[in-house]
Amino acid sequence: MKTVKISLNSIDKVKSFVNDVTKFDTDFDLVSGRYVIDAKSIMGIFSLDLSKPIDLNIHNEESVEKILSVLSPYIVE
Repeated sequence: MKTVKISLNSIDKVKSFVNDVTKFDTDFDLVSGRYVIDAKSIMGIFSLDLSKPIDLNIHNEESVEKILSVLSPYIVE
């Protein structure tokens, strides 16, 4: 499992993020405080506090580099 911090601070970013993660046949979790949300659920994402960066857990070891390159516009360091 790989964890990165992402920022989804606009409605357009959330929509394009969900479109990008649904292209992959793997599980993604968003972790904000004590809440864990399926990253492919747009309604779940809107229930989180999007004003600060969120942890994204990627449950895939093989194609993690490809996933990170697609999700690079959302990743913050």
